Amino acid sequence: MAETIDEITCTWEENGTVTVEELDKVILSRGSWVTIIFKFREMAKSGEYGAAKFTLRRYQKRNGVYRQQSKFNISSLAQARGILDALQGWVNEAAEAGQSEDE
Repeated sequence: MAETIDEITCTWEENGTVTVEELDKVILSRGSWVTIIFKFREMAKSGEYGAAKFTLRRYQKRNGVYRQQSKFNISSLAQARGILDALQGWVNEAAEAGQSEDE
């Protein structure tokens, strides 16, 4: 369990082998509830790592440690593109309506 936000990772190791390798992470929110998006890759049965994937995870700090509460795996580049397109459209609409970034 991670005690600090910087210690949170999606890397997973089994029997001394890294089966899920974290490639990057972006912390989207901090505090007692933390939201992080990870870029990672998984090891295939062949022993080679596959293509990059993405996961969005929420953690809550309880009793001094962060525990994962939920996750959403982005299963394909097409799904990632759909999420990006939807968010970009909504962000543009909000900006055109004069909404500030703090709202």
